[in-house]
Amino acid sequence: MEPVFAVVIGILFAASVYLMLGRNLIKFLFGLILISTAANLAIFVAGRLTWGAPGLIPPDAAAPLADAANALPQALILTAIVISFGLLAFALVLAYSAYLELGTVNTDEMRVAEPVEPPDAAVAGAPAAAPGALTVEDKDKDKDKAA
Repeated sequence: MEPVFAVVIGILFAASVYLMLGRNLIKFLFGLILISTAANLAIFVAGRLTWGAPGLIPPDAAAPLADAANALPQALILTAIVISFGLLAFALVLAYSAYLELGTVNTDEMRVAEPVEPPDAAVAGAPAAAPGALTVEDKDKDKDKAA
């Protein structure tokens, strides 16, 4: 059963990475949900899949009577579910407020903190010259004056 879960976990991780590498913020959030689910499944499978009884010890025994399921991975998964739900709620509110402020969910169009380059300064994706910096034209003029 573990190999089947390993394939499912691999598919979930691959799908989540694909979604998170896109430019759409909503798809990124779906990728965040998928990667959280894949991590929870990986923890669950690492704790061994057994058809054991609950890890309860009778009052007159020192150990469980039958094969008991490991409770630690289950407790870790419950904690991870709570944390991922809080993270997802925060990310949804953040994405919604970004959409209200910017009017888009495309991350390439979210350029509030980045300066907009003038059309003549954008040469094949090169950064614009800093204010007061010498340009190629200024250097050519200096050569002409020296000659």
